[in-house]
Amino acid sequence: MSFVRAHRLVLAAMGLAALGLAAVIPAPAGLARTDDGGAAGVYLTGQLLVAAPRILDPRFQKTVIYMITHDAQGAFGLIVNRATGKASLKKFLKGFGIEGGEAGGDLVLHYGGPVETGLGFVLHSAEFESPHSRKVAGAFAWSPAPAAIEAASQGHGPKRFLFTLGYSGWGPRQLEGEIERGDWLIAPADETLVFELKGDEAWEKARERAGVRL
Repeated sequence: MSFVRAHRLVLAAMGLAALGLAAVIPAPAGLARTDDGGAAGVYLTGQLLVAAPRILDPRFQKTVIYMITHDAQGAFGLIVNRATGKASLKKFLKGFGIEGGEAGGDLVLHYGGPVETGLGFVLHSAEFESPHSRKVAGAFAWSPAPAAIEAASQGHGPKRFLFTLGYSGWGPRQLEGEIERGDWLIAPADETLVFELKGDEAWEKARERAGVRL
């Protein structure tokens, strides 16, 4: 399925529940699924999931994940500290059949996770609202691309945003089991850490906020 066609399905679905993503996402390799429950019963929507040093899987090593949703059906989040390159903003919009107009500059691409890497998502500041956007918690919301990016190119989009390809997902109680095992730390999210810091700097700051001494 092409990137454009797949993304139109996301736009048409108007959210995760309609797609049933949380119920069908596979377990990432190297992070075994657990079915016996027992993790702390705290849902992490709007929080940061921080990879513990024990995670050596290159897809998740030293990652910081903003949790879009987490409930009894599973969890969905976007890695926010892995920029992978840049693309012309005008060409990006043209790929969706949108005339870029005066849009200039580059769009920074981020790796959001190993699932459905042909789908794009925009994590953005919550002051921006559209028929496609969904508020998560506090200062954060998300939208399927390219709605928020098109608006930003026209000067009325979100003040801050981050574009990712792919996402990170867990089935029912899978994430709880991984947290119990010590694979992940939990930290509060803020705009500076999510939208400005990158790479190891973001990971180290998130670890500090999770109460781990470096």
